[in-house]
Amino acid sequence: MAKKQKQLEVAFLGGVGEIGKNMTAICYGGDILIVDCGSTFPSVDDTPGIDLIIPDFAFIKDNIEKVKGILITHGHEDHIGGLPYLLSECGNIPIYGSALTIALIKHKLTEKKIQMPKMHAVKGGDVKSIGAFSIEFVSVTHSILGAFALSISYGGGVVFHTGDYKIDYTPVDGESIDLARIADIGNRGVTLMLGESTNVEKKGTTISEKEVGVTLEKIIETHTDKRIIIATFASNVNRVQQIVKICERVGRRVAFDGRSMVKISEIAKRLNMLDYEDNTVVDIEDIKGIQPEKLCIISTGSQGEPMSALTRMANGEDREVVIGDNDVVVISSQPIPGNEKAVYTLINNLYRRGAKVLYGSLEQLHVSGHACQDELKLMLSLVKPKFFIPVHGEFRHLKKHEELALNLGLKKENIKIADIGDRIAVDKKSMRFIDGVEAGEVYVDGDTNVDSLVIRDRKQLSTDGVVILLLNINVENRQLTSVDILSRGIVFEEEFLEQIKILVEDTFAASSYKNESDRGGLKNGVRRKVARVILNKLKQRPMILPLLMEQVKQDLTEEDDL
Repeated sequence: MAKKQKQLEVAFLGGVGEIGKNMTAICYGGDILIVDCGSTFPSVDDTPGIDLIIPDFAFIKDNIEKVKGILITHGHEDHIGGLPYLLSECGNIPIYGSALTIALIKHKLTEKKIQMPKMHAVKGGDVKSIGAFSIEFVSVTHSILGAFALSISYGGGVVFHTGDYKIDYTPVDGESIDLARIADIGNRGVTLMLGESTNVEKKGTTISEKEVGVTLEKIIETHTDKRIIIATFASNVNRVQQIVKICERVGRRVAFDGRSMVKISEIAKRLNMLDYEDNTVVDIEDIKGIQPEKLCIISTGSQGEPMSALTRMANGEDREVVIGDNDVVVISSQPIPGNEKAVYTLINNLYRRGAKVLYGSLEQLHVSGHACQDELKLMLSLVKPKFFIPVHGEFRHLKKHEELALNLGLKKENIKIADIGDRIAVDKKSMRFIDGVEAGEVYVDGDTNVDSLVIRDRKQLSTDGVVILLLNINVENRQLTSVDILSRGIVFEEEFLEQIKILVEDTFAASSYKNESDRGGLKNGVRRKVARVILNKLKQRPMILPLLMEQVKQDLTEEDDL
């Protein structure tokens, strides 16, 4: 029988050195817990044509018999978006999360036609024994309901994972972060804390979600003669709740637009997390019978997503909503880094259609769901960990969080900055890096996973174009009869084209091309030489594709001709 592991090991599969695709494996006593399994959205520049980026699951697949469960801190895509892909590869792994989180995961798995694993809906304060671990789910406030920190007890101590959080003393739903329980856990002793770092560069504290409600109420009450369209994150149920309640007070009907907005509002209503009168909400297909000034549309698209409801409206492509000068459009979010161009293009297009547009830089229309410096300090002070690893941030965020912890008295040797693929061992006396694990990014394109070589080729095509060299060869006498050159995304002068043809002919003449085994060497030789001459002449690196067009010449007789 294999000896059971007696030290705690933490393997980072995502969510460190980056914001997105959060995934951590916690290993002890021969058992593994997975914390979150998220995705991230690609950028057009860095990952052209890619739909989604998820973690590499190689470590999990290699140790699947040890995996006892998946703990989900909350239902945002960067924490649940990779689950359909993990479960399709690894089968039935039990999942633990809040009621809203579980409902969102079930919807996602149904859409992807993935077999449902065992799912356990938990509440704040619940304790679950899973393998070698005992996990307490601790309620925290975030920009989505049902968010947890995790207190994970094992034979040698306690790991406290903060999840994503902010300290909101006046939450919309009245469910505050459980600071008293966090302090109690800290007083009992925490071996290792994993703490989110997203807003570590921002001083002070995060503004309460209720402040957004005040701004939205002012906008709705002062535009009594206009139709109002508010775009926000569908998962921010508290914000949607505030909008709905304001509309009920002023006598406006509400319509949800956008697939995720409709679905999440349905789920939240079913779970009693979204409250409104029966006649408040109308289907988007039925809005034509409502006076515009008596209607508020709550839609997706605050990030300028190409297929979202608000983008369709701005482009004049929405079947139900035609934007005009009788509309006030409110974008209740801030652009996620990388989305700025899409968001401002959206705003410009809305203006072109005559709408009045209100957005973050003009009004207090969005607050973060992540803790700022003073809140991060409070969390560290309450938890009082012996060892600390900052997570959920780019490298600069992790370093800033380390500095903050050092200022609070933690020892330098008791803090580690991890990268994807790192594995850290923790015992009562020390924390150290050990052999890493296979980890990285997997690119999802439609229903297919593609590797980095495909991304490299796409980037090369987008920047430098492609050159196709057709070598027409008579296979009977092994002679090159002609060279045809096709190019896309790069322009050649006729004189330079002739130089390339002569170069190809000379390369062919110098090759040992005789049979099938020589084809690869000929193509590689042509590719290298043509690439070099193009680089020297034009300073460009197009993709070079030599194609051997082998032909058999037939001598036609007079009879054949007839």
